[in-house]
Amino acid sequence: MKAYAVFNGFRSASENVDLRSRVMKWNRFLACILMLLSFPLLELNAQNLDVPYVPTSEEVVDIMLDVVNAGPGDYLIDLGSGDGRIVIAAAKRGAVGHGIDINPKRISEARENAAKAGVENKVLFIEDNIFTTDFSRASVVTMYLLNSVNMKLRPHLLEKLRPGTRLVSHDFDMEDWKPDKHLKEGYSDVFYWVIPAQAEGNWKWKTDGSNFSMLVKQQFQEIEVDVKSGNTALKTHDNILSGERISFSAVNPSNGNSYVFSGRIDGKNITGTVQVRKGSNPVIEKWNATLE
Repeated sequence: MKAYAVFNGFRSASENVDLRSRVMKWNRFLACILMLLSFPLLELNAQNLDVPYVPTSEEVVDIMLDVVNAGPGDYLIDLGSGDGRIVIAAAKRGAVGHGIDINPKRISEARENAAKAGVENKVLFIEDNIFTTDFSRASVVTMYLLNSVNMKLRPHLLEKLRPGTRLVSHDFDMEDWKPDKHLKEGYSDVFYWVIPAQAEGNWKWKTDGSNFSMLVKQQFQEIEVDVKSGNTALKTHDNILSGERISFSAVNPSNGNSYVFSGRIDGKNITGTVQVRKGSNPVIEKWNATLE
């Protein structure tokens, strides 16, 4: 500082302002360099705890719970629950559930927050690893993790969660598993999925006195169906798989008969109804299909 004062005395006022500006820019440059150098340490620390702790805003929490329609009868599990705000907000809507976090400090904070909110008897906060915990009981799963963590969790979610379970993630998606809904709140993204049943394979049944077969190709909740009545290929449209529910429409090009199938997949069986239209005489039949 002394050397700077002596040097400063030989300069005009405008030169002094310019010098100060240069010093401030240099200081900001050094700060940026130090921050970049610290990134590996931050990343290492984040990896130790799976993801860094960044709380979800109250506005995004509300959107996440709205899109999954969380409420009475739901069991919600929050993976990486932090200070517990999502589980607590769900409890205020009538749901029950628990949060999972690997950081004991966050667990303690969440329990205190639940007590302050008066919902401590409806929720639990458990110190555990999200990759080894049992979340199969959930009807709703919420997450604010990272893309890499989501992708590591994805096979477990698809295997362990029941078809129809609702899943919502703040900011991070599941790559080629397209969301059923994608919402935005400011700079935040909210991604929503319904866990699909396993529909892929060759199904057979009898409708309207005829033998039917259906070959299903599946990519998560997106399906392609090839339906035949006997040896006649039917034209299909409106193919939908949502949770355990499957529906599609089909038309027989040889006689104009049309069908609207709607049912529920339970393992290797589909049970439901089919609307059969022959001219102006529609009828409703039971639909029972079996996976070969």
